[in-house]
Amino acid sequence: MRTTSPKLDLSHLTPSEQAELRCRTALELKDRNEYDASREAMFPIWNGIIGSRPSIKGLQDSVTAQVLLTTGVLTGWLGSRSEIKKADDYARDLITESITLYEELHDSRKVAEARTELAWCYWRSGDNDSARILSNEALKRLTIGGNARANALIVLSFVEWAESRYKEVLRILTENAPLFDRITNPTFKGTFHNQLGITYRAIGAASKRRTDYFQRAIAEYHAADEHFKIARNLVYRAHVKNNTANVLRELGRFSEAHDYLEQARRLFIRVRDKVRVAQVDDTRAQVFLAEGNYAEAELTARTAARTFEKAGRQCFLAETLMIEGIAVARLKEPQRAQFIFQQAIEIAHHAGSMNRAGLAALTMIEEIDTLSREVQSVAFEQAQEWLASSESPDINPRLKRARKKIAQRQSEPQSVDVREVLFNKTYDLRAEVLQFEHDLIARTLARVNGKVSHAAKLLNIGYQTLAHMIEHKYPDLLKKRTPVRRRPRKKSKATKTSH
Repeated sequence: MRTTSPKLDLSHLTPSEQAELRCRTALELKDRNEYDASREAMFPIWNGIIGSRPSIKGLQDSVTAQVLLTTGVLTGWLGSRSEIKKADDYARDLITESITLYEELHDSRKVAEARTELAWCYWRSGDNDSARILSNEALKRLTIGGNARANALIVLSFVEWAESRYKEVLRILTENAPLFDRITNPTFKGTFHNQLGITYRAIGAASKRRTDYFQRAIAEYHAADEHFKIARNLVYRAHVKNNTANVLRELGRFSEAHDYLEQARRLFIRVRDKVRVAQVDDTRAQVFLAEGNYAEAELTARTAARTFEKAGRQCFLAETLMIEGIAVARLKEPQRAQFIFQQAIEIAHHAGSMNRAGLAALTMIEEIDTLSREVQSVAFEQAQEWLASSESPDINPRLKRARKKIAQRQSEPQSVDVREVLFNKTYDLRAEVLQFEHDLIARTLARVNGKVSHAAKLLNIGYQTLAHMIEHKYPDLLKKRTPVRRRPRKKSKATKTSH
């Protein structure tokens, strides 16, 4: 049976005052990533079940709006941690409802705060355009410095960083550094320094591995960790360890990077946050890539990708698929690598992250030498278009190298069999159909790493049908599929009683 937290003595308060205190306490706990405690703080106003509505009967309108907003905020972050895809949809509905109430109350500041939280929802789901619009709208109303403006600036910096607009992130943060110096919220202060750190690291990596930027990043991570210590925020301290590992990877200090990642992973497992564990796995896959350990990179990236897919974190999923695609291409499996890269392109495009879609297309050209000319040309054209607004300094050199690669291939002399081009050919229709079917199944199995269930879905046939075709019609393909797992037969009742 659930009981009220002993920290909350509510007996002397009215229902509205009780609700306000619960909301304030829950949000403070959320800022420390104590999500289970924040959920508990809202009981019995909200039962903590993702998708459920809070009880608002008898509350003042302003308090009703606050309860809806708080429930929406918690729904989004709790759902993300628990890999619930529709959590952000539920969160958006609750927060939008609170905005409507705040507008009726003519409380422009609370409207702006709620729009900032709505921006976080869109950022989590990968809709960076909507997140950017909402955070900028909030900033127009939050003209006076404080935690609310700091929160809007942080989400805007996350959006711009996701689109590789690192100079814009640097501008946002450095211009508002005095605000972050003045505020008292240690979580926001730590996040400010952490964002500066990952931005310096990204600029350094794109600027011929400039170690001065990497050193600045490490200094910012140290400052972030100090603030997160004060906030008693273990989760964000784990993020700092993960980000420090990224810098160590850039510096070639792989053993140290793995140590930091192991510490971060343990902390995230401790708080049961699968999405953040997957983020650590994503970083570890990048370290394996840098070490040249492509098999481990592919396995680790694939594990992370499954978690991001379950949680509906589309942008994270697209990035991890790129890492997996690179690893598979370097393992000399071009067909499967192309399938993975095209997945990344499609997912990023669907999420509205054109920058990620462009990066996936460009990386596919760089990593796979056997792409058809048609795929190569279209991928390059789209990469140019989608990366037009990217501020990453390494994009233009990469595009130039890709253009040169395509031009060289197009200028290569083509060996032509005159008989194939000029002579009439006879066909054995049955044999041609069988060969086409065989080759199509072989290509599909290669794309999905031999998984028959996935291949059957792509071929639009049943699993048993495809398994039977491989075993009896095309037995040479058995070595291309994953091993068959035979279930042990259950003993009959007669056999059991005879012993």
